[in-house]
Amino acid sequence: MRVIIDRDLCQGHGVCESEAPAVFSVAPKSATVTVLNENPDESLRPQIMAAVKYCPTHAITISEEE
Repeated sequence: MRVIIDRDLCQGHGVCESEAPAVFSVAPKSATVTVLNENPDESLRPQIMAAVKYCPTHAITISEEE
């Protein structure tokens, strides 16, 4: 799986970081989201799916790569 942030939609609310801190980081001053691991381990899928679900701007998507 590959985690993708749409920079045009992201407003840096930080919900992703609270749901999956091993995958997302939000810079406090600039509210810029960084994906710490674009291809995370499958064991993190539940947390990432929660981040996708609860992102207020729907800026996170998951691409299923093979």
